[in-house]
Amino acid sequence: MSEKPYRSLVKAVSWRATGTVDTIVISLLITRKLEFALSIGAVELFTKMALYYVHERVWNRLSFGREKAPEDYVI
Repeated sequence: MSEKPYRSLVKAVSWRATGTVDTIVISLLITRKLEFALSIGAVELFTKMALYYVHERVWNRLSFGREKAPEDYVI
């Protein structure tokens, strides 16, 4: 079974939202400047979302680690 492209997109968005909040918090702890933390978070949000989407689509094309589902009924 393969995933549709929109599923990969939704997964990318939800994962990046989580990752971006993490990046902003870490950046804020390091820099102590909210403006820098938000800037860093905004940049990485888009770059990493695009990379994740491409990564998912490439892995979706590979058969590595997958098994074919048995057919239920054959005539």
